[in-house]
Amino acid sequence: MKKRLISSALITLISLPVIAQGQHGPSGCGLGSEVIFRKAELWHEHVLAATINQSASQTFAMTSGTLGCEDANGPFKHRIISFIDHNIDQLAVDMSKGSGETLDALSELYGMNIDDRSEFNRVVQSNFDQIFTSIELTSGDIYSELRDIITQSATLKKYLS
Repeated sequence: MKKRLISSALITLISLPVIAQGQHGPSGCGLGSEVIFRKAELWHEHVLAATINQSASQTFAMTSGTLGCEDANGPFKHRIISFIDHNIDQLAVDMSKGSGETLDALSELYGMNIDDRSEFNRVVQSNFDQIFTSIELTSGDIYSELRDIITQSATLKKYLS
């Protein structure tokens, strides 16, 4: 049993740089490649960046979506989900009427221009029943529905890339 646990832990540690590789090449994302060795070209710079990433910051960066480990599912996914989680009741009220401070704050988290916010408000109001399908929804469920709805809008889908 101990051997299996140790083997699983080693495989996980070895695979983290591959999962987090992205734009940073072999060193992966994290403090080492994003801050200290930002323009790594030589093999030893990549090794040092990867060592720093794995020893300190890569797990945090992947979890929080920072230091070059941004989530491909959209900008500031974790911030948006946290915002939804903390404001779900008022957000539901604002979405149902198509306006309000909470809805404005959500559009700001997506980085929407002021000109596009009225379209966002209109889209979420007209799709309210698709977003809030049951009382047991999680903030992740709402985020996913919002993402699907935003993707369908020619004006708003640019905020997901």
